[in-house]
Amino acid sequence: METSSQEKVRLDKWLWAVRFFKSRGLATEAVSGGKVHVDGSRVKPSRQISAGQCVEIHKGPYEFVVHVERLLSKRVSAKEAVLAYLETPESVQKRALLSQRLKDDRLAAQGERLAGRPNKRERRQIHKFKSQDS
Repeated sequence: METSSQEKVRLDKWLWAVRFFKSRGLATEAVSGGKVHVDGSRVKPSRQISAGQCVEIHKGPYEFVVHVERLLSKRVSAKEAVLAYLETPESVQKRALLSQRLKDDRLAAQGERLAGRPNKRERRQIHKFKSQDS
């Protein structure tokens, strides 16, 4: 359900409606915990937002900077939810770089894990290889 442009919607309700959080309780917790800022300042979950405001959302290692385009008070499909806000290009680029860095870190950590002692399967392969030589 879309509201008219003159009305305002609670911040926690809007975050839930546009699918940044799975439940309204999680949205309220995030706002109360300082993970969400409106126009650069820390706010309460009951803060009324309107179209045109800038919302910064810190969710895990990622940071979203979005501008409110439409106000929603009811949860809608993901396709419709994306139309309710406009993410800044800097935010998109920053998240993509962070995502790639995290992926590279996981691959490097996996490589370090493989550099240690051989596991049972690898030991069997080594023994099999050595017994073929002699």
